[in-house]
Amino acid sequence: MLVQMWLPVLAGVLGYGAYRFLAGYPTPPDRNAALSPREYATVAAAALASYPRGGAIQPSGIDAGIPAHVDRFVAAQQPSTRLLVRLLFVLVEHATLLFPAPGAGGMRRFSSLDAAQQVAYLRGWQASRLLPRRLVFVSLRAILTMGYFADPVVLRTLGIAPRALPTPVCAADLLWPRVGQPRSTIRHRAGDVTPPGTPEPLGHEGPLHPDFAESAGERA
Repeated sequence: MLVQMWLPVLAGVLGYGAYRFLAGYPTPPDRNAALSPREYATVAAAALASYPRGGAIQPSGIDAGIPAHVDRFVAAQQPSTRLLVRLLFVLVEHATLLFPAPGAGGMRRFSSLDAAQQVAYLRGWQASRLLPRRLVFVSLRAILTMGYFADPVVLRTLGIAPRALPTPVCAADLLWPRVGQPRSTIRHRAGDVTPPGTPEPLGHEGPLHPDFAESAGERA
C-alpha cells in the first residue's frame, strides 16, 4: 500500500528529472563535433554572461565564437578528460538546485535563467567560501577564456594579434624535413637560402599574421 502511494510521486520526480536534463533545449545553430544541444546551451549562456555585448571589449562571447571553440576543444580531448569536461557543464547547468540564482525562478537550469541571474549565479561560484565551488568556476572560466582569446577580433582589439614574421631559409632547412615528415617533403634548394644580413627588428607595427589580419568578410 505504501509503495502504491509513493509511485505517483516517484514517477513525477523521474519525469521532471528527465525533462530538466534532456528536454527543451534548442537546436544549436551549427553542427557540433562533440557538444550536445544541452551542453551547447550551457556553454553559450556562460560565454555571454562572462563576455556580454557592449562590454569593455566589443566582441561578445557568442560573437567571438566561444561555443564553436569549446566544441573543438572537447572533441580533441581523450575520453577520460572529455567526460570530466561534460560533468563540469552538467554541474554548472543544474547546480541551481543547490545554489539558486537570486530572484524568481532561481532554481531553473542555468541556461534558462535571465541574463542578470546568470551573471549573479556565476559570481556566486567565483566568490564562494567553498573551495570546490571556486575551482569549478576557475575551470569553466579557463575553458571560456581559451575560446575568447582565440578570436582574431579580440586579439586585434587588445593589440596582441601575432605579426607576420619573415622566415628566412638557412642551410639546415635543406637537410631536415618538418618534424614527423619524411625527407622527401624537403622543399627548399640551395638557391632558396636567405642571403646573410641583419633583419630589421620586429616593432609594434607591421602586417599581421594572415590568420589574424582583418578581412573584408569579417564581422564589423
